[in-house]
Amino acid sequence: MSNFNGKRVVWGMKKRIYRTQQYMLSKLQPLIPWPMPKLISGAGSLYKLPRQIKHDGLNKVLVMTTSGFIKRGSLGQFFDALEAEHVTYTIFDRVEPDPSIESVEAAMQRYKEERCEGIIAIGGGSVLDCAKVVGARIVKPKQSVIQMTGLFKIRKKLPPLYAVPTTAGTGSEVTVAAVITDRRTHYKYPISDTCLVPMHAVLDPEMTRGLPQGLTAATGMDALTHAVEAYINKFSSSESKKHAREAVKIIFTNLKRVYDNGDDINAREQMLIGSYYAGLSFTKSYVGYVHALSHGIGGLYGVPHGYANAVILPVVLKAYGKAAHKELAELAETIGLPGITRQDKAKNLIRAIEQLNHHMGIPLRLNVVKKKDIPELINRAIKEANPTYPVPEIWGEKQFLKVIDAL
Repeated sequence: MSNFNGKRVVWGMKKRIYRTQQYMLSKLQPLIPWPMPKLISGAGSLYKLPRQIKHDGLNKVLVMTTSGFIKRGSLGQFFDALEAEHVTYTIFDRVEPDPSIESVEAAMQRYKEERCEGIIAIGGGSVLDCAKVVGARIVKPKQSVIQMTGLFKIRKKLPPLYAVPTTAGTGSEVTVAAVITDRRTHYKYPISDTCLVPMHAVLDPEMTRGLPQGLTAATGMDALTHAVEAYINKFSSSESKKHAREAVKIIFTNLKRVYDNGDDINAREQMLIGSYYAGLSFTKSYVGYVHALSHGIGGLYGVPHGYANAVILPVVLKAYGKAAHKELAELAETIGLPGITRQDKAKNLIRAIEQLNHHMGIPLRLNVVKKKDIPELINRAIKEANPTYPVPEIWGEKQFLKVIDAL
């Protein structure tokens, strides 16, 4: 047997093993206790949170956010509401985009020094992800962030976590997932455990009103990517598919609308709901190769996650070909796109995604990948996706190379 044929046999065996592991995990999931955050929603709902925190018996909290929020003074009224409930707080505002291990460690140290009893995370997915892992490090101080990478490595109740998303994109307020970046290696570590689901989620559209157009577009496309990847994955449950369809419908109805008019508070609220449903869909059904590539490209070149997803999504969907036509056709029907055959409908959905990107100024290509980095990008994508992501078809180096060439 030639070396080439030998490699093909080994890869074929690996793919069968991956599929078996994915199938077994899908059967185990219904048996796993899966917490849901308690929702506080509607315009102005942020100001209901202090009373809830006091009701939960907390006297001091760590508020995690970004320096921008603090500088703008947009949280002053909220801090007044905390004080009115006799809840003291300390602020950690050094969370950066694509939060780092260093940020996690610094925030954990602040929490311990100030003897906090819970965490309020106010920000986009980066802040929420960082806060989740801070909570994990507090209860597992001997376990590093890197050691938490993968599935169910924490398995311990976190301090109370209150998630206030300020973007309609990541769905982190409802998911079991967090992604942390190692600044030295530029590697992104995905961490998943049911204990990472926040205790409360506050969906206040007023918190997203001032979001710039570019961030509205990128985070909205991030949410769409979550829903689409969850829907087309193998072994997705009927519940996950239902949430994904609802998310896709809401996002296609409202994203262009809120991009064109950022003060449309109803569209802002709908996008938060769509992002929430997308989070519900992928937290059990996982994401796919769009995210596996996006994490690598974001880590190496600093491309914002949602923006990378937006560009990569239609390229990957085209590359799946027939393996995803049935599911993509069903999503096309959900938003009323025409087509006679499954292939027609699938193509029309991909075209609709490209048109949405174009309307919001998102290009067809990223044009950032360096030839010397391609083997590393492929290696990272394969390592991240297998065996966890039950993608429509499992790719080797050849398929990834074609997609990266198109980016």
